[in-house]
Amino acid sequence: MSPTITTSSEANGNVSAATARAAASAAASAEAAGPQPVTLAKALNTALADAMHADSSVLVFGEDVGTLGGVFRITDGLTATFGEQRCFDTPLAESGIVGMAVGMAINGMRPVIEMQFDAFAYPAFEQIISHVAKMHNRTKGAVKLPLVIRVPYGGGIGGVEHHCDSSESYYAHTAGLKVFTPATVADGYRMLREAIDSDDPVVFMEPKKLYWSKDLVDLGELRSAHSAAAAAGRSSEGRAAVARPGTDATLIAYGPSVPTALAAAEAAALEGRSLEVIDVRTIVPFDDATVCESVRKTGRAVVIAEAHGFASVSSEIVARVQERCFHYLAAPIRRVTGFDIPYPAPKLEKYYLPGVDRILDAVDDLQWEN
Repeated sequence: MSPTITTSSEANGNVSAATARAAASAAASAEAAGPQPVTLAKALNTALADAMHADSSVLVFGEDVGTLGGVFRITDGLTATFGEQRCFDTPLAESGIVGMAVGMAINGMRPVIEMQFDAFAYPAFEQIISHVAKMHNRTKGAVKLPLVIRVPYGGGIGGVEHHCDSSESYYAHTAGLKVFTPATVADGYRMLREAIDSDDPVVFMEPKKLYWSKDLVDLGELRSAHSAAAAAGRSSEGRAAVARPGTDATLIAYGPSVPTALAAAEAAALEGRSLEVIDVRTIVPFDDATVCESVRKTGRAVVIAEAHGFASVSSEIVARVQERCFHYLAAPIRRVTGFDIPYPAPKLEKYYLPGVDRILDAVDDLQWEN
């Protein structure tokens, strides 16, 4: 039976048409002044609001995402603007959240759900692996599943266990799921809009320690660029970015590790060493071309990630680069990752997470002697 949710804010008795239009107009006017300091949290919030304005089938729900606006305030204001039938709170039951989203997606909606913290998503793992990832293949392409699962992940916020997991490898290993992880404010907006537009399920990994990082960004320009790209059928999906050019070695990172890699490259430059930084951006699909082009140029590489090193995304990146760039390598590829232990107490996380010194040590170990 199809859900009976009203998917238009103007038809929703909680929010008038005038209120919804006024909110959209005020947001557009505020962003008309060109580049402004914008946080990643604001970019994600704007992307959700813009997607909901553009498509009445887009719904947002999860634990505390309504009145509270989410633990990290990423959904702040969406219930006030679109009403409780477009952005609403759910019981504390992650499996139920994902299961309901599957049903909605099958019936023509585009649900965007929030897993409050990375490790809180594990009760929903069976739904994600057995149904979200397999539905399209199981039905021989007859059923699409346009579903986005937002997961705040990673450390760096002084959180305790169950709040700081790097769980990307579980999803990347599962055929049928796309896995996105932005590292910049602009990518936060751009990639979330593209994830919502996708007819395939996307696990959208949000580096929680970067939520309050700021960049000079023109949100109005990003909105226009997305509309133009969508109309032309273009997407940044599966495309890594050269975050910093260099010639001596390549640092390959994604999500929360990208700023750390950039800081290490900056420190290395003071020592006369030029390091190129690649931001992977979409773990699945993976951009072999951009990553390997950089490694073939520099001949050396270090992969950086917060997650455990064993059986990880970083392991896969090393394998893919080695297979494709073996004859260009001047040294074995190194990794700088979280240690293979449960996430430590807040006072110890600085020792666990990859840092500039550990990255520079790995770079020094790349057999520079002739």
